Amino acid sequence: MNTTLSVKLFERACQTIPGGVNSPVRAFRSVGGTPLFISKAKGAYLFDADGNKYIDYISSWGAMILGHAHDSVVKAIQERVAYSTSYGAPTELEVEMAELITGMVPNVDLIRMVSSGTEACMSAIRLARGFTGRNKFIKFEGHYHGHADSFLVKAGSGMATFNIQAVPGVTAGVAQDTLTCPFNDPEAVRLLVKKHHAGIAAIILEPVAGNMGCILPEKGFLEELRSICDEENMLLIFDEVMTGFRLAPGGAQEKLGIRADLVTYGKVIGGGMPVGAFGGRREIMEHLAPQGKVYQAGTLSGNPIAMIAGLTTLRILKENPQIYSELEKKTRYLKEGMEKVLEKKGFPFVINHFGSMISVHFSAQPVRNFATSSASNTERFNEFFHSMLDQGIYLPPSAFESWFLNNALSFRDLDETIEACGN
Repeated sequence: MNTTLSVKLFERACQTIPGGVNSPVRAFRSVGGTPLFISKAKGAYLFDADGNKYIDYISSWGAMILGHAHDSVVKAIQERVAYSTSYGAPTELEVEMAELITGMVPNVDLIRMVSSGTEACMSAIRLARGFTGRNKFIKFEGHYHGHADSFLVKAGSGMATFNIQAVPGVTAGVAQDTLTCPFNDPEAVRLLVKKHHAGIAAIILEPVAGNMGCILPEKGFLEELRSICDEENMLLIFDEVMTGFRLAPGGAQEKLGIRADLVTYGKVIGGGMPVGAFGGRREIMEHLAPQGKVYQAGTLSGNPIAMIAGLTTLRILKENPQIYSELEKKTRYLKEGMEKVLEKKGFPFVINHFGSMISVHFSAQPVRNFATSSASNTERFNEFFHSMLDQGIYLPPSAFESWFLNNALSFRDLDETIEACGN
């Protein structure tokens, strides 16, 4: 496959952009080779600068649940952009978005729009601290909540990809308030809570992990966290930047039957535009300025172009709930097909999936937390990645990232993907 233009663009980018990319995992450092520069996308397909076509399993890291350049979303953006791209003042679109989200999601009474998932998680932690009067919080090893200082302790995603264990620029004072536990280990959480009694404001987690591959919560784990938070007057924060509106209209809260106190969003709610949000129970959210004293602000929060893209996407999902069952059916089909062809290879592997999230781990043991994910054979994944890429299948360029299906994928696309796994 000829990628001459992508190589030249990457060489050019390295002259003016750190590492040649604007987000580290795009650099292909962990899998080797040169990143592809994308020129356009439509439906389930990406097209690079050299004109090569790929079946896309990144879906803009989960955002493009309907597929790329969905006609309704494109039309809505085109119509709205003629009115200006930003005002720095309230719009009716923001009200409509808030009404739609609070109407779809259980346990979210008020919602505040921001411009990224990182900002949403950072603001949720600040609010939890302001509400409880406590400073510490618990996160889980391998869970990634953005690149705010306090989250870059034993984080997943790009941190795991590049094996960065300590981040220069994050002070010890900030890091000491971040407590970490293994995922799916409730006893470790209880021991940590006992040690730091009355000092912990919240527990934050991805209810279904997507930043160390797709890893599911084990039976009873989320229920135990809910109980611990209730007992200790701590807040339970679900980071649904990936899972929000992807697993169900009400996200992981609806799908898993667990209600969080605060929830963070991104990806799908922007319809592919940069956006984030955090929301929760009224008595907590009312502590935010200007109503309360916990300050949070953003010049481009509620940007009208992001709002119309997100509104259009969410309305389609709300009006067509069968999309979720269609995506689950496609994901199960892909998993079962890949299992059949990979079994013939003779090496160990594990395929985790939930809803429309899926990941392949070359491991002989179940992958249930960061330690077991890290122990998988990343060299074999890198070979697998490049084999698939050469056959026109675009996967996340890291063994530590979930794949995301979009509903534009056809069963023919899935069959082509399954066949490529066997080559």
